[in-house]
Amino acid sequence: MQYLVSVINTSTDLATDEEQAAIDVFNDRLIAEGNWVFAGGLGGPDSATVIDNRDEQPVVTDGPFVETKEYIVGFWILEAPDLDVALKLAAEGSKACNRRVEVRPFL
Repeated sequence: MQYLVSVINTSTDLATDEEQAAIDVFNDRLIAEGNWVFAGGLGGPDSATVIDNRDEQPVVTDGPFVETKEYIVGFWILEAPDLDVALKLAAEGSKACNRRVEVRPFL
């Protein structure tokens, strides 16, 4: 089963050199153990564009969908046999990037 692990931060600051080194080690381990699907960092909320095409014409708005104090700054998509393994990996990812994470299964 695949899981989305969203990396949450209260600022859009990039990872420090130490954090990036720890993330690289964690990513290498995910790849070696077969849990890696994809990962990436995201631009800050000010780089977002929201598109609402529920009516006759699409409405395009610059900026984030919601005003919030926390942002998703990156993510991992993991392959894990069950939620317990995904949570264990996510805890290790949280430690590596020094940020909180949220885990959600793909439907």
